[in-house]
Amino acid sequence: MAEISKWYVVHTYSGYENKVATNIEKVVENRKMHDLILEVKVPTEIVTEIKDDQKKEVERKIFPGYVMVKVAVFEDEETGDLEMTDDTWYVIRNTRGVTGFVGPESKPVPLTEAEVYAMGVEKKVVEIDYEVGDMVSIIDGAFEGVIGMVRELDVDNNSVCVVISMLGRETPVDLELDQVSKVED
Repeated sequence: MAEISKWYVVHTYSGYENKVATNIEKVVENRKMHDLILEVKVPTEIVTEIKDDQKKEVERKIFPGYVMVKVAVFEDEETGDLEMTDDTWYVIRNTRGVTGFVGPESKPVPLTEAEVYAMGVEKKVVEIDYEVGDMVSIIDGAFEGVIGMVRELDVDNNSVCVVISMLGRETPVDLELDQVSKVED
């Protein structure tokens, strides 16, 4: 029974997001459920508000009324589906301020990896061993196997611009950091 983790979205009363997150964390601490409920987040962003001709940076909830919870899931022996334990479901569902999980009939449905990264809940960390001017090989995507030179590197946005030779012309191609690897001399 391999242990994997998935992110779930919990619906809360509006304005109770931080309180719900704190309450879930307290229960995890008190019941020693660190191996079942791994992380609780209320995604926020910093925005600049201009009020009365004064700029002010304010932290704002990205998804008001929702809390993200990373939970250990296990394979159901009968169906083969990945599901959270009954204890985990019970603790989260019965936390004060929680109205239910996001999913059909309040049945918890985990977020896909693409949704997790698109929502900014979790950042993908990619370690790179190349820099601007290095020759790299494209290892994934439509240009797999093509060699080019790194023109621009934007680690914060997980992107790299590689110049490749296509039809006798130099063509810039935007890729994700993990789609290329350095060509060893």
